Amino acid sequence: MQVLVLYFSKGGNTKKLAEEIAKGVASTGCTALLRSTSEVSRDDFLDSAGVIAGSPVYFGVMAAELKKVFDDFVGLRRKMENKVGAAFATSNHHSGGKETTMFSIIQCMMIYGMIIVGDPMAASGHYGVACIHAPDETAAADGFKLGLRVAELCEKLAE
Repeated sequence: MQVLVLYFSKGGNTKKLAEEIAKGVASTGCTALLRSTSEVSRDDFLDSAGVIAGSPVYFGVMAAELKKVFDDFVGLRRKMENKVGAAFATSNHHSGGKETTMFSIIQCMMIYGMIIVGDPMAASGHYGVACIHAPDETAAADGFKLGLRVAELCEKLAE
C-alpha cells in the first residue's frame, strides 16, 4: 500500500517535515512516496491510498505550486473519494498562519471527497503538523506520528 507525501518547499523546511512524515508512513510497512509539487504525477495520486500534503505559509494559505497540483488533477476528484487525506505546514513566525494554511489544503481534499484526519492525540490532536522554520525534535516526532496514523488508517480502510 502506498501513501503519497506531497509538498512544496522553497527554503527546505517543508521538505524536512515531509521527510519525517514519510518515515512514519514507512514504519508501518507501507510505501511512502515522497514527491515535490514539481515531481508528482496523476498516477502518484491514483495509486496512493492516502495523501499527506504540505506547504509553507503564503499569505495564510498554501503555496500556489501546491494549489496548482489540486487544480490540475481536479479530473481525478471522483477517483480520490474515500482516500485518506492530511495536511502539514511550516512558517517563519509563531503566528504565521499555519492552521489556515492547513485548512486551505484540507478544503481541497474535502472537495476531492477524501476522508480527512488531523494529527493523532499522541501529537497535538489538532489539524495536522506544523512548525516554525525547520522541524525541531517535537515537530519531527509529531510528523512521524501523522505519517504513522495516515498509513494505519489506509490499511484499516483496505480491510
